Amino acid sequence: MIREDLRNVAIIAHVDHGKTTLVDGLLEQGGAYHENQSTTDRVMDSGALEKERGITILAKNTAIKYGDKKINVIDTPGHADFGGEVERILKMVNGVILLVDAAEGPMPQTRFVLRKAMELNHRIIVVVNKIDRPDARVHEVIDEVLELLIDLNATDEQLDSPMLFCSGRAGTASFSPDVEGTDLIPLLDTIIDYIPAPEGEEEEPLQLLVSSIDYSDYVGKIGIGRIERGTLSVNQEVCVCNYHSEDAPRRAKIVSIYQFEGLSRSACDTATVGDIVCFSGVEQLSIGDTLCVPSCVEPLEFVKVSEPTMEMTFSVNDSPFAGREGKFVTSRQIRDRLYKETLKDVSLRVTDGDTTDSFKVAGRGEMHLSILIETMRREGYELCCSTPRVLYKTIDGTLHEPMERVSIDVPGDCAGAVIQKLSARKGELLEMGTVGTRSRLEYLIPSRCLFGYRSEFMTDTKGEGILNTLFDGYQPFKGEVVTRFTGSLIASEDGEATSYGLFNTQDRGAMFIGVQTPVYEGMIVGQCPKMEDIVVNVCKKKHLTAIRSKGADEALILTPPRIMSLEQAIEYIGEDELIEVTPKSIRLRKKILNTQLRLKAQAKLK
Repeated sequence: MIREDLRNVAIIAHVDHGKTTLVDGLLEQGGAYHENQSTTDRVMDSGALEKERGITILAKNTAIKYGDKKINVIDTPGHADFGGEVERILKMVNGVILLVDAAEGPMPQTRFVLRKAMELNHRIIVVVNKIDRPDARVHEVIDEVLELLIDLNATDEQLDSPMLFCSGRAGTASFSPDVEGTDLIPLLDTIIDYIPAPEGEEEEPLQLLVSSIDYSDYVGKIGIGRIERGTLSVNQEVCVCNYHSEDAPRRAKIVSIYQFEGLSRSACDTATVGDIVCFSGVEQLSIGDTLCVPSCVEPLEFVKVSEPTMEMTFSVNDSPFAGREGKFVTSRQIRDRLYKETLKDVSLRVTDGDTTDSFKVAGRGEMHLSILIETMRREGYELCCSTPRVLYKTIDGTLHEPMERVSIDVPGDCAGAVIQKLSARKGELLEMGTVGTRSRLEYLIPSRCLFGYRSEFMTDTKGEGILNTLFDGYQPFKGEVVTRFTGSLIASEDGEATSYGLFNTQDRGAMFIGVQTPVYEGMIVGQCPKMEDIVVNVCKKKHLTAIRSKGADEALILTPPRIMSLEQAIEYIGEDELIEVTPKSIRLRKKILNTQLRLKAQAKLK
């Protein structure tokens, strides 16, 4: 059976190349909105964090009606840390739309997602987006895309992939870079003509591979996947099995089935080959499971998702302020939440830590883990997090470490400072060129050597630099390197920071707290410019006397404190420090809070 009325396609690209904006245009073109209906930009970025940061974190489904045909579109994340989202949904589609920015050209994540699509032999439609940018260099980008395809050993058919030129914001597409489009009809026509229709045996026993999981307070866990074979019906008895698991198949009953229509889901009684559906009724469900009929249990193989490269330790908050702001503070609650996250995030690994109150959480990068921490704190969780560390591998008896391919775009006069810093961090310069007045650098550098560099990078490039990273593989250990050249200012006692105490401390370094901030012994209140820790008393009060002096009543002028975001805190902390994360606060602290015990522990290490 060939479903000529249906097409399944994913939009893949590097971060900020305009995937979600293009989906907005396709939805409007497909009549998803009523006339005069108010709409928002990037409507697919529905999560609060996605709206705040302007990035896509989770892959999402939508459907567009075009004539008598239905196009299921999946919007994917562009950030390298969420590459697992892209890898798992590629099994749901028959082709991809590869978006490339008309000014930036192919970037590291473009290479990664394109390689994954080519491994599955998906058909590719190349879309050069943002052609209305003033700095667009369309003809050069066309050559760069063809070079990338040749570099990835593309077949003759893939080299002949159709290429369109779009402005997602304006909602236009054309087949020629020199002709301005009027709408997105050329893109929709190309999807219908070039992306193959789903095929399968409608009369054969059911096979449905679960590629995503959602949750509803009303019906519980919702599975999302494409029907590879057979038909799925409401109240149907199914078996849940997994190709990579030896567990016995579990029986369940389908309670409801939904299909995507625009931005909503519509209930239906049956769905058949090629349909991407949501279903409820199966409680114990995870990504990679296969739904079959009990009489024919044949699990489908799920794509092997790349392994995590970075790990952090999450533990119960044991600071003096523990339990004041959080709703979920016990190790059981944190453990349940972390293991629940692994059911829908295939690139996350959680294992029990060295103590009963700690857990090792491994992910793709700092942003991957910081998004998880931020999500948990907004849900009311309170926890402590360690500094990130890379996951090493022993290959043929030699220690190997993860390497990152770093693509950097900076103003020309800032390139020298960036090259100097990355060379000191064991970076290997692969390529250097210029695009207009800006320099384009490509480096291969150990993942651990990038910890703490992003804030330095933004300072060195006056906030104009763009830095993108992508996991490149494992290479032999490159040797020790110092990545932090500062120490910490540590509170010596519990209390409340005073203006007098802060005024006498701010000459020692940059402060992280302001007046009347509650502090405790061992809490980090500032940064020391030297590579040493200094214990300070920010709670000190001025003694009152009857003696008057010339400067007694002078106002104390305080330097504004440096308020850290969660990502900045993760970059800053050292091996003996932790981040205390609560729903209302982010605090930095030492692992050992007592000053005397901390000094004794440091003396033993020396």
